[in-house]
Amino acid sequence: QVQLVESGGGLVQAGGSLRLACTASGTTFATSAGGWYRQAPGKERELVARIFPGGGTNYADSVKGRFTISTDYDKNTVYLQMNSLRPEDTAVYSCNARNVWRDVWGQGTQVTVSS
Repeated sequence: QVQLVESGGGLVQAGGSLRLACTASGTTFATSAGGWYRQAPGKERELVARIFPGGGTNYADSVKGRFTISTDYDKNTVYLQMNSLRPEDTAVYSCNARNVWRDVWGQGTQVTVSS
């Protein structure tokens, strides 16, 4: 069974930091692109950051310089380090693992940034 389990969401004040983790079972980030997406109330889901096997990354313009995505291949986990958080970062953050064979999503974790 392929599964992604996210952790690390919560409530933080503006300017604070959180680290999200996404651990995969039944698939591996060594052969899948790992991505973090978010969806705020009343808005469409958007890509936040993505990391490819080999280490290439891309980020949404709104998070460049504040967020960092990384992979621990030994733990089969993708992290999203979020610094200098803003109220507009408030959303449900979901993890994704994608390759030519499958497209898997986690259940999502809430991130709330208070002003």
